[in-house]
Order: sequence, then structure tokens, then C-alpha cells
Amino acid sequence: MPNVTALSAVTIVVTDMAASTSFYESLGFEKIYGGPDAGFTSYRAGQSYLNLMFGTLQDEALRFRAIFYVDDVDEFHDHAVNAGIKPMFEPRDAPWRERYFHVKDPDGNEISFAKPLQSD
Repeated sequence: MPNVTALSAVTIVVTDMAASTSFYESLGFEKIYGGPDAGFTSYRAGQSYLNLMFGTLQDEALRFRAIFYVDDVDEFHDHAVNAGIKPMFEPRDAPWRERYFHVKDPDGNEISFAKPLQSD
């Protein structure tokens, strides 16, 4: 059985990316991806990450996502499918250098399983 190895990140929806990036940067978070004009911004938080994703709070869309690192994303995807869980999409590579996929828990919260891609 594949292993969950760490809590990688928490993603929250923000309605004003510029104000949010200013807020988190003023607290000392180190930006590693995105910025005030981006739809997605990531900050280092120790060995984990805080992600901001632009959206509206009126939508019934994502408001929160927990991201867990796993040993092998594709193997973990197969494990989830075999357990009767329907992932939102097949594993894919992201521009921020992770391979990942999402599932929804019984309350509709998104849970992501990921692994950093090796540098070339």
C-alpha cells in the first residue's frame, strides 16, 4: 500500500490576490510562485507550503484544500480508485513541479495527493 509521507500544503481561496499577497509577505512568508497578479501563489511555511488561489466566496467552489505528499502519485491514485474513491482527474504534472491529483471527501472538501517532480 502506498504511504502518505507529509502534509505538504494548505490552499485557501482569496478574493483579492494583491491584498492577500501583501498581507502574507508582510508577515514574512517567502513567496516561491505566483504574485499579486497571479491566480495561484505559493509561500514556503517551514517544510510545507501555504497556497493562495483566487476565487469568489459566493461560489460553491473550493474554499479549502489539504495537500498530502505520497511516495508514488500514480500508485496512490490506483489505490484510491481500487478503494472505490472517484478522483476528480487522472494524475498530472503541474507547472509548479509536482505530480498530483484531487479527490473530494464526503463533505466536498478537496484533498490532493502529490509528489515533487525531480529537477532536470
